[in-house]
Amino acid sequence: MTDQPTEPASSAAASLEAIDEAVREELTSLRESIDNIDAAVVHMLAERFKATQRVGRLKAEHKLPPADPERERTQITRLRELAAGAHLDPVFAEKFLNFIIAEVIRHHEAIARA
Repeated sequence: MTDQPTEPASSAAASLEAIDEAVREELTSLRESIDNIDAAVVHMLAERFKATQRVGRLKAEHKLPPADPERERTQITRLRELAAGAHLDPVFAEKFLNFIIAEVIRHHEAIARA
């Protein structure tokens, strides 16, 4: 089994055209909501990285290590709990945060080298 569509794109487009107008309108509305949420996520991540850049500069000025494993563990635990409360898979939330943490550490290392 693959993640690839089983129909050619032209067949999928034709199928979409054949659906009921009410279904198409709901699909469009849901996709607009998703697009807005995606935009908000990008802007929130940008704000988060602005803050972590400031942390990285502060750490570099005071010769602190780029990574803080205890803080990272605490944040992962906190995010897993938040995810569970929001009915989001905690494993996914942890993977997402680990990805972000790795990028933040990479930025902090680059700031320290500069």
